[in-house]
Amino acid sequence: MQFSREDKVFREEARAWLNGNAPKERRPHSGEAMREFDLAWQQKQYGGGWAGVSWPEEYGGLGLSLTRQLIWHEEYARADAPDNHLCFVALNHAGPTIIARGSEAQKREHLQKILRGDVIWCQGFSEPNAGSDLGSLKTRAHIEGDELIVNGSKIWTSHGHLSDWQELLVRTDPTAPKHKGISWVICDMKAPGITLRPIEIMTSPNQVHFVQCFYDDVRIPLSNVVGAVNDGWNVAMSTLGFERGTAQIRDQIRYAFLVEKMIAKAQQRMGTDCPLTRDEIGARLAQLRADMAAARAMTYMVVSRAQAGISGSESSLMRAMVGETQQRARRLAIDIIGPDALENPEDDDWVYYYLRSFSITIAAGTAQIQRNIIGERVLGLPR
Repeated sequence: MQFSREDKVFREEARAWLNGNAPKERRPHSGEAMREFDLAWQQKQYGGGWAGVSWPEEYGGLGLSLTRQLIWHEEYARADAPDNHLCFVALNHAGPTIIARGSEAQKREHLQKILRGDVIWCQGFSEPNAGSDLGSLKTRAHIEGDELIVNGSKIWTSHGHLSDWQELLVRTDPTAPKHKGISWVICDMKAPGITLRPIEIMTSPNQVHFVQCFYDDVRIPLSNVVGAVNDGWNVAMSTLGFERGTAQIRDQIRYAFLVEKMIAKAQQRMGTDCPLTRDEIGARLAQLRADMAAARAMTYMVVSRAQAGISGSESSLMRAMVGETQQRARRLAIDIIGPDALENPEDDDWVYYYLRSFSITIAAGTAQIQRNIIGERVLGLPR
């Protein structure tokens, strides 16, 4: 992939700003402290003119080409800037979906608040019996005057207890076929009738990441439907397209830099002459470095094809490969740290992300779902 002289200037500008402004303190992993940290970082990016690199300029973003977005994500990872994970849904799901399918009133109400770092969004898609099979969702809504009345539940809602808004899928026509009769709705998380139940996960019994949301006659203005009533499946495919596409580039790049940190950590802990470093650990690190180089080449291919107007489902190839590589990387990181990982606060983040890595091949479409997409849409195999 070729970068122009202007691209190289842009890279230098992005690198200088990130090096001078990215937070150096450790990001909290839970609670209001995490919310405040992520919003403050988003606000700083907005104030510095770096918010919404993929958003169109008319909606407050930078309107960068895919090549410039790639450069930004590379420099973001190089600067070891924080995940800003609580803002992910708003910036990469809800905001782009509202830009593509929302009304002018919805754009005026929500887009600037997202870019400024005023609000947190969560996703209300998965249900107890409708995770990867999203078309089987049962949470329903009926129209009463100018409102939707919602009843049902959603599960695995990341940071729902810290969110202001939710992108919510509800069934508005129970007589329609499986993928019809669904609506994509903007839901106020403070609306009466919403109850949140924390779900404990293995990272820590004191940290809440997921909640289950229960809706009991929750009233949502009909004007909060994005797109048309009963056309939510098509709108949701836009949302998932953003999630599985350019939104994943930063993860791939971040892990390439992580592998280099792991090599330095192995040399620091074991020494360059240690048999473990030379043999087993060394071989696994070499394989990871090769895998991340392949993932980087795949990223460049996807970006180049998209830039040339050739779009497809190749992002699922990247998603499937990088997800499994991330899990192997986190496992190897723990093997490098050794038993001290259980007690060493300095390496706490490595342990935390190792435990979190088990969800990588489940979230945003399971590894099996990604392989189905690859088989059907890339290889042309029968369903």
